[in-house]
Amino acid sequence: MLLSAVRVRSTIALVVALAAAIALGAAPPARVVAGPGGALAVDPEGGTKDLRDKLDAAAAGFNDAAARLETSKARQARLTEQIKTTEADLAQLTDQVGALAATAYKSGRVGGLASLLDSSSPDGMLQRAVTLESKARIDDEQLHRLKAAKTALTSQQTAMDTEIKTQQDQLAEMDKRKKAAEKALGAAGSTKVTGVSGGGAATAKPVQRRPDGSLAPESCSVDDPTTSGCITPRMLNALQQVQAAGFNHFVSCYRPQEDGGEHPRGRACDFAAAQSGFGGVASGADKDYGNRLAAWMIANAKNLGVLYIIWFRQIWMPSTGWRAYTSGNGDPSSDHTNHVHLSVQ
Repeated sequence: MLLSAVRVRSTIALVVALAAAIALGAAPPARVVAGPGGALAVDPEGGTKDLRDKLDAAAAGFNDAAARLETSKARQARLTEQIKTTEADLAQLTDQVGALAATAYKSGRVGGLASLLDSSSPDGMLQRAVTLESKARIDDEQLHRLKAAKTALTSQQTAMDTEIKTQQDQLAEMDKRKKAAEKALGAAGSTKVTGVSGGGAATAKPVQRRPDGSLAPESCSVDDPTTSGCITPRMLNALQQVQAAGFNHFVSCYRPQEDGGEHPRGRACDFAAAQSGFGGVASGADKDYGNRLAAWMIANAKNLGVLYIIWFRQIWMPSTGWRAYTSGNGDPSSDHTNHVHLSVQ
């Protein structure tokens, strides 16, 4: 029933778009509602379910490991400063307690009693008793501070060892995920390519992360402003940030039918190179727009939680950089020569 409703709404929206185009005396934009390939296309994005699943797992695993690594390094930096402070405190307290021990050794065990007996008056004896009590209390506090500093240093050094182990584990995980992505792409005939660059500084609003830096799974739970379907909150953030950066050409996100793709999960959007919709192979200003958009997405990949970007027969992943995308069907949609595909985690 949900699929039928989506088809009906899509059909109505297409009729409205066609009517508007006819009224303006212009040709209707291609595939403006359904996205590349049309709503009922079996595999509009090219590739296979197996390839996409492998790339999803590799990219998500790499991203989370990289985030945990960065979080661990930040904790390590804080621990390094704490250890420096604790070691300085410990050195000072050790000197102070050593001086106290030396004084106690020189004065002997009866030093305090002798001092009291040497008082010339009851008032003098009372004053010396108060002084000795205060000194004993200060000595006791110094000993407790020394013990606490030693305990703190041991705890901090243990935490540092844990962070180093965490970083080693995450580096190994990143390498594993990178090799998995390269293997999957290599099996599909993909090779390294130059791609596009020059996206500038990261300006997108960062996505929310877990304490360890990783990203929690999200469902297709918010309205997709580009269709009658749904997208994830993270995808909505990416869409809004892209548009806030000035990339305002036509875009379509949710698509109900696709074998193993990101669109039905609400985790992908297709950003048309042309102003009004998906058409033929982009060229001139339209291709320049796609290049700039893909470069901006790469510069903001961490902030957006990017899994991968596909543009003009090339795919970019955080772990592999640009690789050739050879899984298209020879048309502008599956070859991604008329739109930039963005998938987020």
